[in-house]
Parts: sequence; C-alpha cells; structure tokens
Amino acid sequence: MENIKVYIEYVSNVVEAVGVITIFIGIIYSLIRYLISLNKHDSNTFINLRHNIGKSILLGLEILIAADIMGTVVTDPTLDSVFVLGIIVIIRTVLSLSLQVELDGKFPWQRSSK
Repeated sequence: MENIKVYIEYVSNVVEAVGVITIFIGIIYSLIRYLISLNKHDSNTFINLRHNIGKSILLGLEILIAADIMGTVVTDPTLDSVFVLGIIVIIRTVLSLSLQVELDGKFPWQRSSK
C-alpha cells in the first residue's frame, strides 16, 4: 500500500507541474500572438491578449485543482487536510468562475443569446 501512495504522490506532482507549465506556455503563446498582431494594427489586440491569457489560466487552474485532489487522497485524510483541500478548491473555483465571467460576460449557467 505504501508503494501505491508513492506513485500517486509522484503523479500528483507531475499533474501539478503540468498545470503550472500550461499557464506559463499559455501566457508565452498569448504574448507572442499579441506581438504579432500589433503589426496588423488590429483594434482588438489587447482584448484578444486578455482572453487568451484568461483561457490558459482557467485551464491551468482546473489542472491544479485535480492535482490537489490527488495529493490529498494520497495523504492520510485528516480533518485538517480535507479542510485545507476544501479551502483551496473553493478559492480556485471562485477564481475560475470570475475569470469565466470576465471572458464571456455572463455566468456559465446562463443561456447564450443566439
């Protein structure tokens, strides 16, 4: 059973690293697209930059939440560790929700007006 915990902890660390790398690569990619679009004199370049960065942060936050859940499952689940996980998930969910509202201009559960 101890060997499984070691492997799950390793996987959790890898997933956490993937989340951070996702955010980093997304920001770099967004900045490169922004710099390229500056030459085209597009009026929406800054808005597109914000949307692209926001999307990469959203994806990275979702991956980090998954890593936190895996990391907590590996440890001996005490009331303190579950409480800390709950707080982390709530904070990251609120951040994800606020980014989603900022990007789309509406809550995810609202119908699209097409």
